[in-house]
Amino acid sequence: MRFEPKSEFIKVMNERGFIQDSTDLSNLDKIFNSENVVAYIGYDATATSLHVGHLVPIMMLRWLQKCGHQPITLIGGGTTKVGDPSFRSEDRPLLGEDEISKNIESLKAVFTQYIRYEKIPNKAIMVNNSDWLENINYLNFLRTIGKHFSVNRMLAFDSVKSRIDREQSLSFLEFNYMILQAYDFLELNKRFNCRLQLGGSDQWGNIVNGIDLTRRAIDKQVFGMTCPLLSTSSGQKMGKTQNGAVWLNSELTSPYQFWQFWRNTEDRDVSRFMKLFTEIPLEECLSIEALEFKEVNRAKEYLATEVTALCHGRAAAEKAKITAKKVFQEGEFGDSLPTTTLNKADFENNITIGQLFIKAGLASSGKEVKRLIASGSAKVNNVKFTDNASRLSEITDLNVIKLSVGRKRHALIKFKI
Repeated sequence: MRFEPKSEFIKVMNERGFIQDSTDLSNLDKIFNSENVVAYIGYDATATSLHVGHLVPIMMLRWLQKCGHQPITLIGGGTTKVGDPSFRSEDRPLLGEDEISKNIESLKAVFTQYIRYEKIPNKAIMVNNSDWLENINYLNFLRTIGKHFSVNRMLAFDSVKSRIDREQSLSFLEFNYMILQAYDFLELNKRFNCRLQLGGSDQWGNIVNGIDLTRRAIDKQVFGMTCPLLSTSSGQKMGKTQNGAVWLNSELTSPYQFWQFWRNTEDRDVSRFMKLFTEIPLEECLSIEALEFKEVNRAKEYLATEVTALCHGRAAAEKAKITAKKVFQEGEFGDSLPTTTLNKADFENNITIGQLFIKAGLASSGKEVKRLIASGSAKVNNVKFTDNASRLSEITDLNVIKLSVGRKRHALIKFKI
């Protein structure tokens, strides 16, 4: 029998393709339909920003709040010091206190773009699990929490088993991670009556542990829901490009680069990504599937603008769209292209044009520059670049230089002389 959700939140999750797995979805739907639900997602502070691969769970929290429920964003200030071993082939590097604190501040800035933390009745809560993990009494923790965990069961989880099957080391420190994450769920239930943990499908084992611990420790029923780990229709991991991750922090990936990433979405993914990464009405998202080629390209611009507006604001999204039009249709520079500023020393050293491509992040090495030249994809001020040995002094206009690789990757070089 086909499941027909009654609650607004579960209906949105179901129709827009967010749900991979869930515990007791029918009962959870009834709870959402009858009361305000508190739900959380946890993120460790392992980097200065989240990337596009993290966006689906964040959008789940955004929809949760839009449907009248209360989201919690849990920052793993404590668990970051341990490191999640899930589906990793080696230990995570251990970060220092200062680096973790810096990363936490950057993550907070990302969350505030998507979730409201003030001035509404169901304002979001942001907590740090170091508040309860830092001062745990180890012996007491083993007696009251550790007794609820079966090592046999923990070893059977795919996230751990895959590591052991490959005969790769799993430290005792990492093995404790799933216990600490499970304890987070128990603690959030006690403090905020949190009933639901959301996350990517790679977190299923950790989520189930938290559900089981909460039931065993305080006899409370809580729930878990995961979203799929996305890849493109061609099989590429979501949020990755040949230049690395697509970050949600504008200092790491500019709004223009972010917009361009979504503009380059494969045709078959446009409708699916609209449903997951925007608030465009469902009927409109579904109508994209029947569009012809030119119309699909306009839909890609629509997708790019709406996703960028959520992440960086409407003004930045519109500016990125205008810049793209100038660059691709009119051959102009556009003032929101990624920009690198050179100083007087660079000018006096008369560096090569090839080195400019490396400084601008369009090439990783001189060897790659040569490959770009050989393929005919490298351009300087919209003119094909053919001589890797040519120098900066050979360019007559040193106010600004536009570098291009193909039709979709561009950067500006400005001079501070």
